Amino acid sequence: MSNSSSISEFLLLPLADTRQLQLLHFWLLLGIYLAALLGNGLISTAVACDRHLHTPMYFFLLNLALLDLGCISTTLPKAMANALWDTRAISYTGCAAQLFFFVFFASAEFSLLTIMSYDRYVAICKPLHYRTLMDSRACATMAAAAWGAGILYSLLHTASTFSLPLCQGNVVNQFFCEIPQILKLSCSGSYLREFVLVIFSISLFFGCFVFIVVSYVQIFLAVLMMPSEQGRHKAFSTCLPHLAVVSLFLISASFAYLKPPSASSPSMDLMVAVLYSVVPPTLNPIIYSMRNREIKDAVRKVITKCVSKAVNFPSFGIHIM
Repeated sequence: MSNSSSISEFLLLPLADTRQLQLLHFWLLLGIYLAALLGNGLISTAVACDRHLHTPMYFFLLNLALLDLGCISTTLPKAMANALWDTRAISYTGCAAQLFFFVFFASAEFSLLTIMSYDRYVAICKPLHYRTLMDSRACATMAAAAWGAGILYSLLHTASTFSLPLCQGNVVNQFFCEIPQILKLSCSGSYLREFVLVIFSISLFFGCFVFIVVSYVQIFLAVLMMPSEQGRHKAFSTCLPHLAVVSLFLISASFAYLKPPSASSPSMDLMVAVLYSVVPPTLNPIIYSMRNREIKDAVRKVITKCVSKAVNFPSFGIHIM
């Protein structure tokens, strides 16, 4: 039987059995990765450069885009490299680092989504107190708290998971290192501490989810009482994208971590992992810009400026007299 002290590397789940399909998956993942980089990069640049977007809502959206970039950059590059070079191996240290950064970005993102729901609640239900409650110092403090909580939460989970003795080999049935798959490799009965930590985490996340739901119930009640149709449309255009992002993230992540072992299979686990680790960072920029004219205009300005700079870029040619 293997022990964690003798394991120097893990073997990740291959995306395909044949070389042709592996290369196809590589190009598919590359396209998804580039789309996520482009979308989140454009939103980050637009919010940072456009002074009209220097408001609490867009400040949190900038942080969300940065977290999405980190989250998808933790998993996809290694999966693409394995598919391209026809390998499955990831070092023990690399696996621990991947798990740490993924849990960090994912938990910080959920904390930020909770803060964003509070921001929308204050903006719509308490508009007269919005500038006081959501001033620049309060926004910076809340964003820093989300990032800091993500670091502490991830350190706790990573240290707990990799301190367990591993007796079930080194084959991880997932395309990246995630907690449920590492726990399956631990010795029987040795993962009680991590199981208790997972239960605590679920309770914490459920509390955040209840806070988000209560906030949005009050938001929708306030919106329905607005006399102006234009005001209702503007309120819905800022709230519905956030609610869609929260729902997508929570449903897929909850299914991944709470499904019974009898419902587990490599193909199902792979599909669910893609849903909560790859789809949200890729779709979030589209969801937030779809019904938001300010974001569309800011992104259009960024693209126009980049294109004009590329067209007017001086060419240094050698002219022979």
